[in-house]
Amino acid sequence: MKFAATFITLLFLTLSNVIAEHDGKIQILLLGDSTTEGSIPRLLKPEGPHFEEVIRRLLAAETDLPACNVIQCGVSGEYIRRLLDSGRYEKAASKLPGLDYIFVRYGINDRARREKFSENFTKDFQELIALLRKDHPKALIIPMTVIPFADKATSKEINDLIFQVGRDEKLAVFDIYPRYAKELEKGHNMLNYRRYSIENIPEKYREWMASQVHGGKVVVMGNEFDALFGHLPGWTSDRHPNLAGYNVIADETAKYLAPILRTRMKKSPVKVEAN
Repeated sequence: MKFAATFITLLFLTLSNVIAEHDGKIQILLLGDSTTEGSIPRLLKPEGPHFEEVIRRLLAAETDLPACNVIQCGVSGEYIRRLLDSGRYEKAASKLPGLDYIFVRYGINDRARREKFSENFTKDFQELIALLRKDHPKALIIPMTVIPFADKATSKEINDLIFQVGRDEKLAVFDIYPRYAKELEKGHNMLNYRRYSIENIPEKYREWMASQVHGGKVVVMGNEFDALFGHLPGWTSDRHPNLAGYNVIADETAKYLAPILRTRMKKSPVKVEAN
């Protein structure tokens, strides 16, 4: 119940704090699932900026670029159909003012929860794009591939459909998968946190691991307990990004967006202010 209450609180904060500043800054919206939201890093409150702030800082480091505001609008467990049918899109995203860029990353939960996934996912994605175009006609919509969350075959199945949507809608797809996969070659478990049932931790360790327990699971951001529990079956099976993983996504996102910003600035110059 404690974990459920925490999740509900996080969801409420996500919905209530999605406010576009629209004060002369470039407005960037991040729309997606847990690989966009970063619910566990926010829950554990580790040192360092969160995903959207890292993107903003990386863009700000490019001194020739205009000031940017990056708006976090991801929710754990979400898939496109639920985003639309729950009313969350209408409440959280449809009326944000002055959006310039919208990154959309769905597919992992859609495959797990949407009936007739291969048939309905592209339809759902196109329905979302149509709404974004209607509500934010000046925004550049950027579909994204999923990260290597599942096995290669499953990831390819999802990403092939995303590329199909891109072709059908005449939108360039931002392919985050190769960079993330390349980083994983440096260490397969470097970019994911550990989430493991406390009941499966040897009893002699449970008391002093109590401070790491959330919702009945030991949750840690990195490899600090691998020496003790790395041999336990499934210890590293949760593939959600840790801060290192989110920094990979943020870095590649900034690298993808910066040249687009420069090209658009040449076509329609804007005043560059200090970030």
